[in-house]
Amino acid sequence: MRATHRTNRRLAVEAAAFGVGYTSVLCWASTCLVATFGGASLASPYWPVLPWLRTDTTGVIAFALAAVSLVASKYLRLRRSNTRAIAQQPVNRHQYVQALQAVTETAAVLATALVAYLSLNVVTHSVTLRLQLTHLWPWPSEGTVRVIALGICIASVAATRYLRCAPGQGASDQAPVSERVSTAA
Repeated sequence: MRATHRTNRRLAVEAAAFGVGYTSVLCWASTCLVATFGGASLASPYWPVLPWLRTDTTGVIAFALAAVSLVASKYLRLRRSNTRAIAQQPVNRHQYVQALQAVTETAAVLATALVAYLSLNVVTHSVTLRLQLTHLWPWPSEGTVRVIALGICIASVAATRYLRCAPGQGASDQAPVSERVSTAA
């Protein structure tokens, strides 16, 4: 009975982390729409109840919260799937490999979203490419962040692809078909 209770608690934490991450992505996306189409609205509050919290600051906080929550949710899901075989998921992997996979998958999704947002910004107002990304830091510019996000996409998508292969599924681990047939006979 205790094991079931513990499993239910872990599942609840995993689900809550995913809910927070998903909602944070939506909040960030809404601030991106304001930034792309709203112009001067970035300095105004995202929610009038919190007049001191600017829309662009809300977006930065939401993006960071999404990254942390989605990594946590994915890691907990991978840990849960370690006990039973799920298609395309590693089985019996070390915790650090599962943590790395959670980070790379989340980075791939968020970096892709960031590239899409900054590319849309270029279409609506290209002058911002040279401007700082946020009022919180003097560096980097939107253009620099877009290139950094593309680099993160390259690394995270490649790492995700590699980490999703179960042990023994790599090309170097497989014998040619003729050898497998002759060994089986």
